[in-house]
Amino acid sequence: MTTPAFRESDTAQKPLALDVNWVRAQFPALKQMVNGHLAAFLDAPAGTQVPQRVIDAVRDYFENSNANTCGAFATSRRTDAMIAAARAAMADFFNCDADEVFFGPNMTTITFALARGIGRDLRAGDEIVVTTLDHDANVAPWGTLEERGGVVRQIDIRKEDCTLDMDDLRRKITSRTKLVAVGYASNAVGTINPVSEIVKLAHDAGALAFIDAVHYAPHGTIDVRALDCDFLACSPYKFFGPHMGCIYGKRELLLRFRPYKVRPAPETLPDRWETGTQLHEGLAGVAAAIEYLAELGRRCSATQLTTRRTALVSAHRAMREHEMNLAARMICGLLEIPGLRFYGISDPARFSERVPTVGVRLANGKPLDAAKFLGDRGIFTWDGNYYALNLTERLGVEKDGGLLRIGLVHYNTVDEVDRLIAALHEFAASH
Repeated sequence: MTTPAFRESDTAQKPLALDVNWVRAQFPALKQMVNGHLAAFLDAPAGTQVPQRVIDAVRDYFENSNANTCGAFATSRRTDAMIAAARAAMADFFNCDADEVFFGPNMTTITFALARGIGRDLRAGDEIVVTTLDHDANVAPWGTLEERGGVVRQIDIRKEDCTLDMDDLRRKITSRTKLVAVGYASNAVGTINPVSEIVKLAHDAGALAFIDAVHYAPHGTIDVRALDCDFLACSPYKFFGPHMGCIYGKRELLLRFRPYKVRPAPETLPDRWETGTQLHEGLAGVAAAIEYLAELGRRCSATQLTTRRTALVSAHRAMREHEMNLAARMICGLLEIPGLRFYGISDPARFSERVPTVGVRLANGKPLDAAKFLGDRGIFTWDGNYYALNLTERLGVEKDGGLLRIGLVHYNTVDEVDRLIAALHEFAASH
């Protein structure tokens, strides 16, 4: 039996202000010092830090429950219960049923596995639509279906603001399209794509919709029931958990397509798509990360919240408000730096269309130079293409070092943003 759809409007009260001091106290890594500077983790798009309860959950699993599954003894039974709890927590995060969730080592690996399974039913000439804006983990797996006669079509972007060219998308979704793969938010420049509209366009053409929500998950509520997407992938290590991957799939589709797996493995959900022994300690950490977010949500609500799902929605609301206040300050400061080129949406009136991740280049000095300069001052950022290879090639920056990427999450502060802007002014002046 499916659960009734949860609507975000069901808990639409304005969130209380996020207590940044409480938040930061939960993350032991934030106390690190680099060359006398308190570390500023502006590298979240590649992976966030974890709260203490995640560390404790991983350690507790090893100390008290370490065993394989389905055994007739205590530690194995505790492992089974822990996996069920992690799956239920992830289902609340997605707003789906627990048997529609499967885990793996990372999003890339399990997306390749899902693509191979879907590819078994592909016929020559069937088309798959991908985008120029996506991480390659939502491009390359579908490209492998060309080996089965599939045709991959790529949606272009509007270079002026790094948004998808929706007219191009409408042209390229046809009666031959079998699957549309699109990111919820760009991991390189922060654009939020109109995924609800894209899912509808795919379904109207008789195609499936696969959403890569890896970069969106730390920043906004995910509701697969409301989206009506067929599959959605994310990575818990991007939202304060361990290095894991996770996919939601509609039950009927997870049962229809056939995974490649060893013969004795279960063919029933939820185990059907999970190959081999899972990273049990990681799953313990996933459940703890979601519980952290739920506690944050309860702290940010003016009323008592009765379910974990409503608490998660409350958390994302409060995090979004805090993050976008920081992003507005950061983007305003970046645009004042001489010689800096900004890629993506910079108009404050359109900030609802982005997450607090930005890509920039400075006039002199490659992105790596800037990242090293900042790193020496305890400010952690990324340079390169971050696997958004199609995008950096389309923007003409791939051969010259890509972009400098700066990404905020809810544990970042105004002081860290101001340090960043001051350091980049210094870098620009020195180069």
